[in-house]
Amino acid sequence: MSEIERESMEFDVVIVGAGPAGLAAAIRLKQINPDLSVVVLEKGGEVGAHILSGAVVDPIGIDRLLPGWRTETDHPFKTPVTDDQFLVLGPAGSVRLPNFLMPPLMNNHGNYIVSLGNVCRWLAGHAEALGVEIYPGFAAADLIYDEAGAVKGVITGDMGVERDGSHGPAFAPGMALLGKYVLIGEGARGSLAKQLIAKFKLDEGREPGKYGIGLKELWQVKPENHRPGLVQHSFGWPLGFKTGGGSFLYHLEDNLVAVGFVVHLNYKNPYLAPFEEFQRFKTHSAVRGTFEGGKRIGYGARAITEGGWQSVPKLSFPGGALIGCAAGFVNVPRIKGSHNAVLSGMLAADNVAAAIAEGRANDELSGYEQAWRGSDIGKDLKKVRNVKPLWSRFGTLVGVGLGGLDMWLNTLFGFSPFGTLKHGKTDAASLEPAAQHQKIDYPKPDGVLTFDRLSSVFLSNTNHEENQPVHLQVKDMALQVRSEHDVYAGPSTRYCPAAVYEWVDADGNAAADPNAKDVRFVINAQNCVHCKTCDIKDPNQNINWVPPQGGEGPVYTSL
Repeated sequence: MSEIERESMEFDVVIVGAGPAGLAAAIRLKQINPDLSVVVLEKGGEVGAHILSGAVVDPIGIDRLLPGWRTETDHPFKTPVTDDQFLVLGPAGSVRLPNFLMPPLMNNHGNYIVSLGNVCRWLAGHAEALGVEIYPGFAAADLIYDEAGAVKGVITGDMGVERDGSHGPAFAPGMALLGKYVLIGEGARGSLAKQLIAKFKLDEGREPGKYGIGLKELWQVKPENHRPGLVQHSFGWPLGFKTGGGSFLYHLEDNLVAVGFVVHLNYKNPYLAPFEEFQRFKTHSAVRGTFEGGKRIGYGARAITEGGWQSVPKLSFPGGALIGCAAGFVNVPRIKGSHNAVLSGMLAADNVAAAIAEGRANDELSGYEQAWRGSDIGKDLKKVRNVKPLWSRFGTLVGVGLGGLDMWLNTLFGFSPFGTLKHGKTDAASLEPAAQHQKIDYPKPDGVLTFDRLSSVFLSNTNHEENQPVHLQVKDMALQVRSEHDVYAGPSTRYCPAAVYEWVDADGNAAADPNAKDVRFVINAQNCVHCKTCDIKDPNQNINWVPPQGGEGPVYTSL
């Protein structure tokens, strides 16, 4: 990309990603020094378009960033949590866990049920009022380095590139945005963060990154089925007790209910399909009544960082830092990350503003890296550091029980008898050959409570220009056939929540038989909801997700 002549713009700080972390960083920078020039790039067509989360928000970050927010009339925190329930599901029923057994950090009272996309739109308004420039529809596609190898800016994606890589009649080169510091807040498994982690070896001495896939639907339910403020979490059926994951059911305002399902991506069985497990979950007797007579109005999916304390890479690199989910700050048992995203954006901004005030530029923000573990972010993650590895090692029933005990001991006494456990394999390496597993027979959707993937993608308002280069890059197609298909029975057709991937036979028909020969891999890139699961779970790490043209992808409205 660098050989193309590009216009450039200079700023004090360039921020990639208009999520909670990026917007909090921008706001904090302008609060500290209104004269700083700050730009935020957002690959979605509008702020919030690519934001997907549960979400129950701990307001600790917002309280610190905008202390007077509760007096505003237009803030998005409309529904405080009023009832907190934890269920263990079996095929025929459920058991509610007493709240007093749950560690205090699992208590959601004082938190708010929100659309995180709407929170980001609200934060963007605050940022712009302070003079922050926000450019939606511009994906940061590459990094710019100075002669010393430090990051000094980013390049936005070229527009109007044809499928074969040639420049079409509407070609417009991306711009170079240069800054004294660059903050990367792309969210989980971002393409620039991947490059930086590899180039600067930021994961050296850390445990592998761990992830889950979160799937979510938004429903308009009948008033008699609506309980504003109810937060319900569950684990168990339909996943059983060997595969990690669970559900959430959040009752917002205006008869809206957010229902979601998370599957930990270290699952072993290549026949498992997270989307189908989500649809099965909704049929359980403990939840299906909520949706009777209701209407599904939204759908989306997103990867979630789950590695926590052990997997957070080094955050600072020459010229910038990782913030938010790009750094991996999700608290897995709490199913929360936005509070830490806001706090990390603020912490990074404090260090950036101090460095600029000292006349520094494009060096390493070592103070940020040194500070986070002793901050509220570190305290939040350290208490729960063993929950994920215990769950993975011992299964749901025993692992969750041990994780709960560990959280209690960390809360009461500040120590864990387990020390700090390791995660072990990557999620890609956790997948086992198909020959070791049985196929899973999923029921057909009824179109009322359960649905297929294509109708779901339609609700996500996803759109991509079909004549652009495919942004899901297969490095070695022969390896994809030889391994992903022949050994693992084509799990991409199942782990993808948007029907992007197909294995077809010589006649172009779906290759239903995993042992079929003469198959080819079809990529329906226009369906992609940017969840990044393929980039994480492909057993050979043979699929690389990169941003498509700016502004494309899903357009989430209230997710």
